Amino acid sequence: MANIICIVCPKGCRLTVNEATLAVTGNGCPRGAEYGKNELTHPVRVVTSTVKIEGAPIARCPVKTAGSVPKEKMADVMRALSAVCLQAPVRRGDTAAADVCGTGVDVVVTRDLPAR
Repeated sequence: MANIICIVCPKGCRLTVNEATLAVTGNGCPRGAEYGKNELTHPVRVVTSTVKIEGAPIARCPVKTAGSVPKEKMADVMRALSAVCLQAPVRRGDTAAADVCGTGVDVVVTRDLPAR
């Protein structure tokens, strides 16, 4: 049995997942059951970070993956983001890195930053 705290919503349900059958208990909604199964079989996360930006009032631009990436690829995604340097102006939703690390997920800007 694996004990997991669900992070799908703010309730934070305490899930118990049977590792043999993937039966989930303790979930307050169907999304929690799905999360519990996925967490044991193929955990994924949304990555949030910052990247360098030139010509903006601040030196770093907040970004996040547009979808979830496999948990084992998170370190690779962070390394890839350390090489990204944007040029101001940028708008929320602009692509900062396409198909990051071959995951099929883009990294997008999460804040409008005008040029200086």
